[in-house]
Amino acid sequence: MMMENKALKKVKKSLQEAGVKFVRVLWCDNANIIRGKAVHIDMLSHYFEDGVAISAGMLGAPVMYDSVIPASGLTPVGEVSLKPDWQTLTALPYAPSHARVFSNMIQNGHGWDICPRGFLSRMIAAAESAGLEIQAAFENEFYLLQKNGEEIVGADSTIFASTQSMDGNLDVINDIADALVAQKIPVEQYYPESGPGQQEISVRYTHALQAADWQVAFRETVRAIANRHYLTASFLPKIFADSAGNGCHLHLSLWRDGKNLLPDGEDVFGLSPIAKAFIAGILHHLPGLMAITTPSPNSYRRIRPHFWSGAFRCWGVDNKEAAVRVISNPKGTGSTHFELKTVDATANPYLALGAVIAAGLDGVTKNLELGQPIAQDPGYLPLDERILKGISPLPENLGVAIAHLQQDDILLQALSPKLAQAFLAVRQAEWEAMKDWELAAEVKLLLERY
Repeated sequence: MMMENKALKKVKKSLQEAGVKFVRVLWCDNANIIRGKAVHIDMLSHYFEDGVAISAGMLGAPVMYDSVIPASGLTPVGEVSLKPDWQTLTALPYAPSHARVFSNMIQNGHGWDICPRGFLSRMIAAAESAGLEIQAAFENEFYLLQKNGEEIVGADSTIFASTQSMDGNLDVINDIADALVAQKIPVEQYYPESGPGQQEISVRYTHALQAADWQVAFRETVRAIANRHYLTASFLPKIFADSAGNGCHLHLSLWRDGKNLLPDGEDVFGLSPIAKAFIAGILHHLPGLMAITTPSPNSYRRIRPHFWSGAFRCWGVDNKEAAVRVISNPKGTGSTHFELKTVDATANPYLALGAVIAAGLDGVTKNLELGQPIAQDPGYLPLDERILKGISPLPENLGVAIAHLQQDDILLQALSPKLAQAFLAVRQAEWEAMKDWELAAEVKLLLERY
């Protein structure tokens, strides 16, 4: 208790010095809505160890409304505690009187099976048991939007990598970057993307749990800073029918004892055997995995052939039409990381990254064989040639992806029965509600959710 009191005093002192009045305890639900409860600094001692309570039913709510779905196995009865991970405490530069801390869900003194962050931690532990450390980064695309009367339009009308867009959005992009760096999230690159007002900011890779935390912080930061500039930022996969969609590509590498295990300079494709098996596992499970990595009905408006979104189950070196893109090393010493393109920011990052790890580990355990890389746009190959090369189209809608996940015992076992039930119930409810909607109806509901 003395050590705990000492820790509380240290945290409280740092918050007081930063002028913090409220600490937001954050969680991310099965619909990938970022939520939080804020504790006033004067009451922190009452919540420091055990956290704040929420209804367990919150993890059974879909994106459309705040009400629990009976099929989730959850009800309005019962609570779980959001136990802060105090190592993640960060003062918020865009909300100077507030700080943020990520949390794990606890029930009856133990980690709750349905906690998404707890799921990722379990998958990280499974990787460690296999002698692997997972390094990852989420690469976000988002739109900066403004109102033109009743119409939502892009903040500019420029094209890919336009310096005109850089100049026009200079202040908001600089403020976003400064706010990320202030939260110790290293910014690597920035450039305007293809759509009107579309941007991309990439951050440095890190260990898997922190990568998922940073993804939540990234979304929060971009939206808050955009709002300060009288803009709306949205990560929704498809906003405009005739413009580029927003991806959230997941970059991965495998490490052991400080050494990157991916590269093999002697291999013709620059990949080690363990890297090939891990990628093979991801591709094997990808149809079901997509219910987790691209979990919105809107997601599938983006995943189309010839749109660099990974619409086919295949891999390639520097091939942006392949679902898995292995990034070549200009030094010629083997690839140091690869990218899964069928991911977007409607995905809960803890569930998405955890499920990708589970799929990859299955490939390693079973020593799955990785087929030959594709060096062209698979969408232009004749059907018989695609079949011959083992290239198949990925699910065209969420309903198909859900059906694949329901049959994927490896992913379901990794999730655990209770989390799988709650997650699938949310997905199914969203699919049933929105499967016949036009794009305009989706955008109206989801634009500011994501």
